[in-house]
Amino acid sequence: MTRSETVRNVIEEFDLRRAADEREYDARLAELSEKIPGFGDITHALSSVGLRILDAAMKGGDTASAVAEVRRETEKLRAERCDLLEKAGYPRDFADRRYRCEKCSDSGYEGLKMCTCLRKEIILAGLKNSGLGRLADTQSFDSFSEEFYSGKDLLTVRRNASVLRSFAENFSKDTTDNFLLIGPTGLGKTHLSTSVAVVVIERGFDVLYRTAQEIMSVFEKQRFGSGTQGDGTESAFYDSDLLIIDDLGTETVTQYTVAWLYDIVNSRINSRKPTVINTNLTHEELRQRYADRITSRLLGEYRPLVFSGRDVRLQKLSR
Repeated sequence: MTRSETVRNVIEEFDLRRAADEREYDARLAELSEKIPGFGDITHALSSVGLRILDAAMKGGDTASAVAEVRRETEKLRAERCDLLEKAGYPRDFADRRYRCEKCSDSGYEGLKMCTCLRKEIILAGLKNSGLGRLADTQSFDSFSEEFYSGKDLLTVRRNASVLRSFAENFSKDTTDNFLLIGPTGLGKTHLSTSVAVVVIERGFDVLYRTAQEIMSVFEKQRFGSGTQGDGTESAFYDSDLLIIDDLGTETVTQYTVAWLYDIVNSRINSRKPTVINTNLTHEELRQRYADRITSRLLGEYRPLVFSGRDVRLQKLSR
């Protein structure tokens, strides 16, 4: 799903929820009007306040005084309605409209600016569609710990984290960098690439995060006719603003998977779309596993970030 599709779906759901809340509020007022004598008349009078203020402004003269008078009458009506509610056994604020977001009154916008509530929902939808799953809940640049690195390994991972953080925080439509994160398992490659994904999504771009095996499985299903037709998954590998491929080298290698991998890598390079790839393989192992045309693209067009040290997960277990 593209960024524009995600935003459109979120706004549609936002509007549907707001409409449902309005219907619930109107039903509550209608029920109170039936149960409490005089409540409906006061509510009707309050609903016409905006028109009365507009009418006062259009008549000219001492507009400020006229508007002030309307507002005084409004406050008097509100107090009377609260008294009716209290006498009927309801809380005094029971007829007040309750918004999920008081800042924008559930409109999604503060003036012409998108409200933080709508922006948050778009970000959450982007995270959900990215394929990050629960990784996004626990892995970020701020939560990345250098505790289990020392010496040269510490300097290396600190530099790598800094490079990737700068890449993510400055990501734009003009970004064209590609990164190849190389090193043994358990050294923070997945944590840092997840951190990149979260920041880039928060900046308003669409990110697709998949393992190499997951990507190959999609194309295998398509090849044998068992994939979901029209879901856009295959095109997202080529079109997403940022593609992150985790665990390159763990997928089953066939002539087809190698061809698909080359097509994705080459197409994204040609269209200048950034890609981050994580692998436990060394340069030589990459050459042995894949065709020259793939390794030449990876080693020639991607900036290598090499990770070294002892497996952090094993160090944690041994404590």
